[in-house]
Amino acid sequence: MKLGSLWVGAWSLAFLLQGLWIAPRAFAQSPSPALLKAKQEAEARSYIFETSRNEILISAKKEGKLRVLSGFEPAVRSRMITSFKRKYPFSDIETEETGGGPEATQRHILELQAGRGKKHDIVNVSTDFYPQYLPFAKKFDILGMAQHGVLNIPPKMVDPKNRSVVALGSVVHAIAYNKKLITPEKVPDKWEDFLKPEFKGGKFVVEIRPHIFAAFPACPEQGLGLEWTLRFAMGLRDQEPVWLRGYARAHTAMIAGEYALHSGTLYQNAVRSMEQDHTGAFQIKIIEPVPVRLSSTYVILASSSNPYTALLFLEHEASPEGQEIIDKYEPLKGSIYSPGSVVAKLVERKKICVNSFETFHHSSEWMARAVEAFGFPKATR
Repeated sequence: MKLGSLWVGAWSLAFLLQGLWIAPRAFAQSPSPALLKAKQEAEARSYIFETSRNEILISAKKEGKLRVLSGFEPAVRSRMITSFKRKYPFSDIETEETGGGPEATQRHILELQAGRGKKHDIVNVSTDFYPQYLPFAKKFDILGMAQHGVLNIPPKMVDPKNRSVVALGSVVHAIAYNKKLITPEKVPDKWEDFLKPEFKGGKFVVEIRPHIFAAFPACPEQGLGLEWTLRFAMGLRDQEPVWLRGYARAHTAMIAGEYALHSGTLYQNAVRSMEQDHTGAFQIKIIEPVPVRLSSTYVILASSSNPYTALLFLEHEASPEGQEIIDKYEPLKGSIYSPGSVVAKLVERKKICVNSFETFHHSSEWMARAVEAFGFPKATR
């Protein structure tokens, strides 16, 4: 009897201690007042706000699948899947490449509008058709969850107005030159330098699909803006430059010694060309304000069968590990808002002009206005 009483007492004590151990854990997992307030505010705007990352993980385990329509290179996609599955081995992931240019994007939008095109969980959103994708996005408050630490995504990667959209990359613009044809000290130090008399008459290249002009108008506070952009475009026209279509084509011609200077190329493409130039002549220069465009924008579709796995995948792509993969294999197209990315370090402490979520729906319009200011030039080669 005495032995039995001791056993029961020990068991009761163990149960009590177990209860004391569970209680703090349960308490720690309870949403804070700030999280509950954020959830209420999100739901008032018809957004879904999860207060527990653990609950997201539990839901993802139940799904076990993910289908992604991706704009990244195959090397990025395969390595991203491998690194993601190291964290979440329960997920079966398939990616399909976005292809076919604007026509394929328009076709995909028409399929979504017709109630089809639902096989993917995450889709790459073209900035040219950004508004048309928004009605089909699942209304997760990704921004709110990022701000409150439920998701480990830098909040600046998320659209502050349409809080379900994540931009995983950035495109930086620079100028390029052949140092055997023009000495570094004569290369422009500011954008207006291209309008100097010494650069008139076929002295530099202008891209006739001028992506850089989708960034210039976004920064009137830095002395640029749309009016400045159009004046600059007309000034370039009056300089009688070489009009070319295609950055790689222009770089190849510059390496061959045909042209000395490019007035606005893609930094990432230029780095690749510089690495391929065995002569060492091809060089890059960053001019401030540095034109930057957000890129690699993604949404989870409202029709997604695996939305919680999709949340984890976007989080992984935005993580330092995911950004490193994008930087290495895309290459150099990580986000300026990812502290360790190549472009973040490149523009650190520099003045930048960002065509951001607030402005990039104007991209096509601004580029068209610039081309109109050019006088609709034709490729000369």
